[in-house]
Amino acid sequence: MTPLTAFRARAARVAGRRRVSADAPPWLFAAPALLVYALVVLYPAASGVVYAFTDWSGIGQDMSFVGLANFRTLLGDEQALGSIGNTLLLTVAVVFVQNAVGLLLALGVHAKLKSRALLRVIFFAPVVVSPVMVAFLWKYIYNPDPTAGLNGLLGLRVDWLGDPSVALWSIAGMVVWQYAGYSMVIFLAGLEGVPKELHEAAMIDGAGTWQRFRYVTWPLLAPAVTINLMLSTIGGLKLFDQVFAATNGGPGYATETLSTVLYKQAFVFGKFGYSTAIALVLALFVAAVSLVQVYYLRNREVTV
Repeated sequence: MTPLTAFRARAARVAGRRRVSADAPPWLFAAPALLVYALVVLYPAASGVVYAFTDWSGIGQDMSFVGLANFRTLLGDEQALGSIGNTLLLTVAVVFVQNAVGLLLALGVHAKLKSRALLRVIFFAPVVVSPVMVAFLWKYIYNPDPTAGLNGLLGLRVDWLGDPSVALWSIAGMVVWQYAGYSMVIFLAGLEGVPKELHEAAMIDGAGTWQRFRYVTWPLLAPAVTINLMLSTIGGLKLFDQVFAATNGGPGYATETLSTVLYKQAFVFGKFGYSTAIALVLALFVAAVSLVQVYYLRNREVTV
């Protein structure tokens, strides 16, 4: 076989393989990733749904089917029901304050400041810090000693994490401090996409700063608002790290969330069946809230 013949044969084989690849169904290329996803995510999730209807202790294979008993226990559990209220209050506070602060920061660093690049880095820096490290940092800031931390700075005598009437809002402040920079980045991306010509036309028409924001900038930020509200809501409903590290749900049950309750039921009391029932309720609740948000916010994007 001459070199030219060998080259043509090799080229024909390569072309044949390309034709086979082009004719292959698209899902075949995603099959390896889907298999890994099924083993790592879908199978454990499905197992959790099954365990929610059992009395499994988390050790061994001994378990029995108890039907809806775990969910009836949840409805009569004052600690769990109280944690639902705390979770909702914490989520509402975090969503509104975090996004308001994030929008203000985005508007500030979007201005023509010489230090805006440095300010963006500074405001975003807390996002990359571990939530547990943030919790320990703020435990020092929330030191009840009147001469230390926030009390010493403001001249107050507040037990920020030990007073049941203040502790939940102290946790919210901690979360907002860490993730406001994340919201800022998303809003900043939206601001970068607002055409300058629209602002110039509004200025020519005599629109002031507030009018330009209200009628030009804000409507065009609708996609960024949707993303930020979705992410902050889901994060608030699932909040665990900061609460567990800062207060462990205390004082009393003042800062208990559904996530901390299901953790304690599983790893402190050994009630894995009951804890997975709580996790299932939490997952369904997050999914329902997310679907409602997507429906409303997407409609808003279309109408603005």
